[in-house]
Amino acid sequence: MLAPINISMESLNVMTLAPMLIPVVGALLILVIDVIKGGLHKSLYVVLSLLFLAMDFFSLLDASEIFTQNGTVLGMFDVMLIDGLALLAQFIIVIASMLFIPLALTNKRFHEFSYPEFFALFLFMIAGFQFMVATDNLILIFVGLETASLALYTLIAMHNRDKSFEAAVKYFTMGALAAGFFSFGAMVFYALTGSVEINKIALVLAANGYADIGYVLVGVSFMLAAFAFKLSLIPFHTWAPDVYEGSSAPMAGYMSIVPKIAAFVVAMRFFEFLVHSGIIWLDIVLYAFVIITMTVANMWALVQTDVKRMLAYSSISHAGFVMAAILIGTTQANSALFLYWVLFTFTNLGSFTMLWISRQKSLPEHQMSDHSYDKFAGMIKTAPVPAMIMGLFMLSLAGIPPFALFWGKIYLISSAVTSGYTILALIMALNSAIAGYYYLKLIVYMFMKEPVVGANGHIYVANATLALKTIIGIAAVGTIFAFVAINPLLEFITAFVYNSGY
Repeated sequence: MLAPINISMESLNVMTLAPMLIPVVGALLILVIDVIKGGLHKSLYVVLSLLFLAMDFFSLLDASEIFTQNGTVLGMFDVMLIDGLALLAQFIIVIASMLFIPLALTNKRFHEFSYPEFFALFLFMIAGFQFMVATDNLILIFVGLETASLALYTLIAMHNRDKSFEAAVKYFTMGALAAGFFSFGAMVFYALTGSVEINKIALVLAANGYADIGYVLVGVSFMLAAFAFKLSLIPFHTWAPDVYEGSSAPMAGYMSIVPKIAAFVVAMRFFEFLVHSGIIWLDIVLYAFVIITMTVANMWALVQTDVKRMLAYSSISHAGFVMAAILIGTTQANSALFLYWVLFTFTNLGSFTMLWISRQKSLPEHQMSDHSYDKFAGMIKTAPVPAMIMGLFMLSLAGIPPFALFWGKIYLISSAVTSGYTILALIMALNSAIAGYYYLKLIVYMFMKEPVVGANGHIYVANATLALKTIIGIAAVGTIFAFVAINPLLEFITAFVYNSGY
């Protein structure tokens, strides 16, 4: 007869689950409230979402104290992994989400925000991304990825326009391909090593001296394709700009930040041990991905006629730029990745929120699309303050000092030079210069062109409310005064990355 298995609650370390369970409980509570009393105002759900995200944030602060004292913490049969990378990524995910949720409080009525399910799905999605970064178990990464992705497809479709349904279907197709490639790659590594945990896979492969290098490369190819889809790396970006165009502006901004940091963390855990093991083929392929994604996305951004599509290609280019950190694989480069993404969060969310406050329900005759360049012509004369703020975000994205992204770019380029990747650093600097052209193109339209006949300043703030203006204010302050926080932020990030062994 089998002996009963005794598992103590202490050995499970249930606290490692707390940050993920909080948004799940919040989502379920929102659904229960809707069942008990439907038709409540969206502001209630916004406040509830913010409340649960604040609780999530404080639980992460507790977890970071435990990490600082005891190092990496494992829990739930060693499936949950709370280390510096997991905590940094979750801080970015939760803070970006807290900045995103108030954007539902618009001046005009939008279809999706009238549904409590929107906010419930949003919280489920956050929990999915948190599970994805807080483990090195490929199965839990996959479950987190799919939980978040399925919620995200629905959130895109809920914008309820023709292009939104198209965007959701296209994103679903790309996500399905990524899921397929990921599961095939995980299967290959499980067959080779008998484990689905990344650190054990690394140990087994190192112990047998990468004897099955052919199969390893097959598994790596599948994994690279999966992450290239999730990070919109060229040529796997295919429909990404269409997805951004069909989504609401804040959802597009959110997609450019949160899903990507989750994918970057998993890519960092998975590819860096392979990069350090001396697989030259992987170095070459990652090098090609970085250079092609940066350069080609910039070329496409140059010829766009719509600001939102330009920002979509710009986000693809930024993802390529940051992917260089995983190729370099040093502590400095990994710290630079997190620093860059924190600064990018403020600047990019600010840019997309500026598009959101100028969102119109119906287009005037002279406007080809929601956010065509012509719409912003002469904006300095009709709406000087929004023009100045939008110009500020464009200068930051271009990497002009002393604004936020300049510090991210300079630190990432310096990490490339320090590691001997001088040519890569030169290409990164050149791409930053090319990118400056299409960001300045919008500034030229706003500051140097005449306004379109009949345009008045009201269209640039037609959708604005106090909540939206507050978020733009936070993003602008974060962009302008980033230089004050760079040193303490970098010390905090570097300590967490170094203590995690990356």
